[in-house]
Amino acid sequence: MTDAALPASAKPGAPPATKPAGEVDWTKLFLGFGAMVIGQFMAILDIQIVAASLPQIQAGVGASADQVSWIQTAYLIPEVVMIPLSGYLSRLWGTQRVYMASCLGFILMSVATGLSSSIDMMILTRALQGFIGGAMIPTVFAVAFTAFPPERRITASVIMGLIVTLAPTVGPTLGGHLTEWLSWRWLFFINVPPGILVLFAVARWGDFDKGDPSLAKGFDWTGLAFMATFLMSMQYVLEEGAKENWFEDDLILGLTVVTVVTGVVFIWRQLTYRNPIVELKAFANRNFSIGVMMTAISGASLFGGTFLLPQFLSRVRGYSASEVGTTMVVSGLSMFATGPIAGRIVRKVDPRIPMCIGFLLAGWGMYMAHGVTKNWGFWEFAGVQACRGVGVMIAMIATQQITMSTLPQHMVKNASGLVNLSRNTGGAVGLALLATSITQQTALYFNDMSSKVMNGGEAATMMAGLAARMQQLGVSDPDGAARKAIGNMMNQQATVLAFGDSFTLLAYGCFVAAVVSLLAAPPKVIPPPPSDAH
Repeated sequence: MTDAALPASAKPGAPPATKPAGEVDWTKLFLGFGAMVIGQFMAILDIQIVAASLPQIQAGVGASADQVSWIQTAYLIPEVVMIPLSGYLSRLWGTQRVYMASCLGFILMSVATGLSSSIDMMILTRALQGFIGGAMIPTVFAVAFTAFPPERRITASVIMGLIVTLAPTVGPTLGGHLTEWLSWRWLFFINVPPGILVLFAVARWGDFDKGDPSLAKGFDWTGLAFMATFLMSMQYVLEEGAKENWFEDDLILGLTVVTVVTGVVFIWRQLTYRNPIVELKAFANRNFSIGVMMTAISGASLFGGTFLLPQFLSRVRGYSASEVGTTMVVSGLSMFATGPIAGRIVRKVDPRIPMCIGFLLAGWGMYMAHGVTKNWGFWEFAGVQACRGVGVMIAMIATQQITMSTLPQHMVKNASGLVNLSRNTGGAVGLALLATSITQQTALYFNDMSSKVMNGGEAATMMAGLAARMQQLGVSDPDGAARKAIGNMMNQQATVLAFGDSFTLLAYGCFVAAVVSLLAAPPKVIPPPPSDAH
């Protein structure tokens, strides 16, 4: 029989046949994909779930303040290596096997972390938990754009958008309540029941593709070593740089040099090696390149907003973890309510329009807080959170569509790892910039206020009056007590002004993204699914 007589899918080198939309087993698809989404939620949630409970963990394992901060850092640094590597492993072994191995390892390391009796053991198990569990994040993204027919991909994007935005938002709140009700160890034990359910469901309904064992030949171990060194060094610099005054610290300076050198070598290796771990060819696609940039900015907006508000409420207002969670709930609710509406909008119009509008809304929400005062609480931040939450959700769903809509199917698995890496990296860069901005601007404002006190004026008059009042009350050192009281007031005011600058910085980033988003090429508008689809 000649090639001409063969069906298209049977010809040598042709991609495997896919079922028409009408033949998709929707029950299997949604059960398998839904289970994978739960696992993705667990992996993202665990980044932030310890945030509100670090003091209790510190006491439980006898750690110092510097050591306990590594409970979060140790999870994030190895995770960034697995996220791009998972694309290669999915092509090699198939998505189902990679996901199940990742989920099983994540469950085991969660139990080991919860049973930790020392900070060293906890840091090790958290690192393994982040590395192994990291594959659960991008594989879900890949399934959404390979297993779902085109007219249903936006629905899958909405589901993923809800998970990506809600998980880091509710993480600190859930963690704080779990620690209060049970103990900090349940921050990790809580992963076991849903993890077992996810394992069963993915094993039963998650067989979406097959692997290609031939990819094991000539595996690029050198490229893997350079990628791991590059990404882990970069993540460490971004996570710890602000705490160590950046390049004033020799380790941060050295790792920055390592990041630049290994990054250049890694990119060169991936462009020249015959079987690269990460296919960089996707960046030749204009929409993918712009989409990755927009994903990084949306990650900075998502994680940056989630970072700034709890910091302000705890440092300035003195809120507890539960009070912070109650205030933050507006953001989660607005995102949850916006998801389905955003999906309908993106399906019916050019995605560039909602992407631009989404970033403008997110930017405006952040800019609303540029004049924040020490008295701001739930109601003052409600509008900020609602506007930002709606904007981030619209921008994220539209960005996913722009990024992946024009890529060939064989690039999707690899591209999904790059997209998720850009979101995490964007978030890390955003947090580093915001932390540095708060520190520097607080010091700048405080020094400015102090100079005014030294040079006389209203503040000096206030301090003199306060000292006189304390002398009347019989305070032994009225001048010292007055200086301390005025110093505390100035420090609080400087901190409030610094937070206002940080909210403004985040807003400007979103406004720039809104303009850049218009540079993407217009993708095809996907028709709505047929009315008889299930």
